[in-house]
Amino acid sequence: MASVHDYKRLENKLIYKIKNAAISAGVFIGDIFKALGRFLSRRYTLVFVPHSEKKVYNLHVTVLSIICFFLVLFGIIGTFFWYGASYSSTMYAMASNDVRYKNVQASLDQLRDETALLLREARNFEGALSGVLSALGKNVNNDGSQKTLGDLSTFLGIKETTDGTLREVDDVRKLSAYLSQAVEPIKEMGVLLDSQSALLTEIPSIWPVKGGIGSISMFFGQNINPISGQYYIHKGIDISTHRAGDQVLATADGQVVATEYTNDFGNFVIIRHKHGYYTRYAHLQSSRVKLGQSVQQGEVIGYIGNTGISTGPHLHYEVHIGSDVVDPYRYITLRSRVAKQGH
Repeated sequence: MASVHDYKRLENKLIYKIKNAAISAGVFIGDIFKALGRFLSRRYTLVFVPHSEKKVYNLHVTVLSIICFFLVLFGIIGTFFWYGASYSSTMYAMASNDVRYKNVQASLDQLRDETALLLREARNFEGALSGVLSALGKNVNNDGSQKTLGDLSTFLGIKETTDGTLREVDDVRKLSAYLSQAVEPIKEMGVLLDSQSALLTEIPSIWPVKGGIGSISMFFGQNINPISGQYYIHKGIDISTHRAGDQVLATADGQVVATEYTNDFGNFVIIRHKHGYYTRYAHLQSSRVKLGQSVQQGEVIGYIGNTGISTGPHLHYEVHIGSDVVDPYRYITLRSRVAKQGH
């Protein structure tokens, strides 16, 4: 087993070698720097000889100054090319922005035209809505102005705004407020029209033959009886399609209170409606409803025939209010009259 002294000698020898290697490396590096310093400090003389008898100029330079000169020169040239490339890129970006600006300007001009068109249509809408509401008696003050609607003419002529926003933007804002205020009157109008529609289904207001076919061959009131040839009061209207079998419709919601046969009316159906109305459908080929049955407006209740005292296939149609007989034609044309008033 090696003694402690042997390990100590080995350690000292290793340290000595490392120390010598470090000294050698330091000397080598120092020699390199000395050589580099001698190279950089090497002096050269540039002689400028004029083509005259003037004084000759001598310029003493070192390698270090030459290197610095070329570094500065390359830096200046590089900076020049870098700024040139940046300038070209900036000019290209400006050209692209100019194109985009022109496109945005064109879009803005188109937006202004569309806004002007929208405002003109809004003015037409205001006039139409005012007329409808006046006809329906909704939202109109004593002076004829509407309670909830603003006057579009107050902002159609605006030239500029105080906060610097575009005139069109301000116009659209006011138009939005106007339309928001118009919602409630339109809702009220819808409710009113719904109630009118419900009322029209409760009174006899449609043509009693499906598809609106046929024509009136005898009107209500004084007529010549086709059987006796004598004047008499015709208590309904006769509708002829010149054939039997066409479908007969209930002209309002109601309940069947009679489905019978008599010598004069033949097969007939009587329906009781709300508000004291009754309707009779006579000379039917047959009926397809039963006593006590509830029917809806437009529902098929029978078929045109030639039963009872009749000279040909037709429908005898009557409208009663309580015990009074009224002209059915006034009710058949009721929907069209209501529609015209709405317009």
